[in-house]
Amino acid sequence: MKFERGSGILLHITSLPGKYGIGELGQTSHDFINFLAESEQSYWQILPVGPTSPAFDNSPYMSQSAFAGNPLLIDPELLIDWGFLDYQDVKDLPVLSEYYVEYDTVQVVKEKLLHKAFKAFQGKGLMQAEYGSFCDKQKWLDDYALFVSLRDEYQGLPWYEWPHDIAVRKDKALKEGHGRLSEEVLYHKFLQFCFFMQWERMHQHALRRNIRIIGDIPFYVALDSADVWTHQDCFRLDPKTLQPTHISGVPPDYFSETGQRWGNPIYKWKNTGGKINKNLVAWWQERFDHIFTMVDITRIDHFRGFEAYWEIPAEEETAVNGKWKKGPGVSFFREMMGNKGSMPIIAEDLGVITPPVEELRDACGFPGMKILQFAFDSDENNPYLPHNYTTTNCVVFTGTHDNDTTLSWYLTPKVSAASKVNAMRYANSQGKGQVHWDFIRMAFSSIADIAIIPLQDVLGFGGDCRMNQPSTTQGNWRWRVAPRFLTEEIRGRLRSETLFYNRRRRSEDKGSW
Repeated sequence: MKFERGSGILLHITSLPGKYGIGELGQTSHDFINFLAESEQSYWQILPVGPTSPAFDNSPYMSQSAFAGNPLLIDPELLIDWGFLDYQDVKDLPVLSEYYVEYDTVQVVKEKLLHKAFKAFQGKGLMQAEYGSFCDKQKWLDDYALFVSLRDEYQGLPWYEWPHDIAVRKDKALKEGHGRLSEEVLYHKFLQFCFFMQWERMHQHALRRNIRIIGDIPFYVALDSADVWTHQDCFRLDPKTLQPTHISGVPPDYFSETGQRWGNPIYKWKNTGGKINKNLVAWWQERFDHIFTMVDITRIDHFRGFEAYWEIPAEEETAVNGKWKKGPGVSFFREMMGNKGSMPIIAEDLGVITPPVEELRDACGFPGMKILQFAFDSDENNPYLPHNYTTTNCVVFTGTHDNDTTLSWYLTPKVSAASKVNAMRYANSQGKGQVHWDFIRMAFSSIADIAIIPLQDVLGFGGDCRMNQPSTTQGNWRWRVAPRFLTEEIRGRLRSETLFYNRRRRSEDKGSW
């Protein structure tokens, strides 16, 4: 699929401004879409939007579901518009930080409001037809709602520590669970209904403003998730303990000397007889179908796992002693594409990338990623240097959610003086206070079809505004932008640079992105 030349901003929904302590799907997201349109941007890239857990620092990459939406993103004011709440319900809420998400407090505040909304939904009989239609279309919804309800009943225990019959999904135990927890199951279905109604409203507003949303599919899913509980035959689990025999990660790289031990269960791509696991392929097909009802383009995080993945014995404490295993390869994507011919996918091809990974990416026609912060730490053949790009079919970033902000990258002693000198020579800059704009211009002036800039780099923010630091487990995923920083001056400068480098927002859809 051919992508039009354009640019966009990377900002997770949780990082949006808003008075309820976290970014949401209502007016705050609509306002940011308007900011993008008025800045001549074409794309808004977000992170995964599934339910998160304090056990994993609320990482969007360790969700309880690959399909469900995060209820914390539901906008209470839209619930007021729909008649599920009134303004008295939101009158005396605690004042929360503009600069970071206070997840513990937000969770308490939102749960109270959502339970009130659920009672009104039941008592007033509002939007019942829309609710029924939504539930009929979501194949994953029953299992997810029961999973969350059971997890609450068992006081947060992971599914593999539940009573055996329900953990292994015996029919009788499932039926009893549904009967015993019918009210709780209905509540969690209601939350998903609210989330996806608000999501569709936001998405339609983006399309009207000619903004395409770039979503994100993590390659792996969390062990304690509705997906693994529901589809145990798709993962390498010990049939007695229900624990993974092998787990995910990546070998030592730029981010960590001991690699990254992610801990997700490994997929069971083939059955005992060596044949492809059709249940796993069907689950992935449903997953792709679902994400493309929500977004216009999706980035596959850890794309290289489809060619080969790093398998770590579960008992290992680091990722060092893992080994590469072959993934499903190009035949998998031919199955996924079916009659479509192509899918609007961006391949995250960072880290240890081999020629077979590049061949898979190119055989599928997916653009890869170029990170400018990686461009100046090696010789003149560095593939992230813009003059070494061999195709327009790529996406250039100043940095991703896993990188430091560009200003902090330039100021930190962790980056060599030689890398900084090379960067400023490349930008023909003295590096005096505008390094972030030097990098933005490098990205915009490149031949890459799409240039994506984290909002922190547009604003020139430092390392305290970083979204995530890989291999750490505390203090990530919290940063928010206060509304006063999205000024007319920033909007105008972003628009000016976008127009100068011919990345203007397209006024109509001509069959390509």
